[in-house]
Amino acid sequence: MENHLTTEQVSDYDNLDQMKTFELLLNMNTEDKTVPLAIEKAIPSIEKLVDTIYDKMSNGGRLFYIGAGTSGRLGVLDASECPPTYGVTDDMVIGLIAGGDIALRKAVENAEDDTKLAWDDLQKFNINENDVLIGIAASGTTPYVIGGVKKARENNIITGCITCNGNSPLSQEVDHAIELIVGPEFVTGSTRMKAGTAQKLALNMISTTVMIKLGRVKGNKMVDMQLSNKKLVNRGVQMIMNELHIEEELATTLLLKHESVRKAIDAFNTTKK
Repeated sequence: MENHLTTEQVSDYDNLDQMKTFELLLNMNTEDKTVPLAIEKAIPSIEKLVDTIYDKMSNGGRLFYIGAGTSGRLGVLDASECPPTYGVTDDMVIGLIAGGDIALRKAVENAEDDTKLAWDDLQKFNINENDVLIGIAASGTTPYVIGGVKKARENNIITGCITCNGNSPLSQEVDHAIELIVGPEFVTGSTRMKAGTAQKLALNMISTTVMIKLGRVKGNKMVDMQLSNKKLVNRGVQMIMNELHIEEELATTLLLKHESVRKAIDAFNTTKK
């Protein structure tokens, strides 16, 4: 039976197993180049969702991601990187994957086929109408994700989605649909490739833009980043030196005392007034 999902259509390349290494890499790279163009077409939709998220988070709301498989892992990844990058609390951006954290490493049988499981997972975090929920599913047909956003909408929670098929069942169940149509995969149906890349780019754009609008970036610097290793401490020292035009020794002293680039800069400026 013919499959009408773009993400499941047959690859434009045949006889992959007969290609030489360079040919495989070149053809994959050629396909990957089409992904940013798909993202560009969706920017107006992404903009509307970002502004909605910002409005909610400005008033104490949170951002939730739900997904299964690759899509779920990408959501968890994006959420988990917000605290160290922007210094926000762990409960500000929350990523949930069908089957729980064990599914990050190993597939959990039938988890994505349960239409009630996502809402059960979200209830553990007391999701409410102050929050925003984004369902991530390359196919746009994942029951776990569709069930979650549908139930959330019934409870007056704003919903969005990131999918790689047009007019999917998931898109029809949300307030803000982001459709990234990247075409057939290099390996037929392997949506961890172009579709996954597109989803990752969109998630980067959403969380980064929201954090910038929330004041978590000064100029172009991550002034609220967690100083969790030597590399980040050194980066923080350099930020302070560049911002305040001071020597490394004083910048280091300020950072170690205040344990935050932002606080170190504010403290220095306060003493100079």
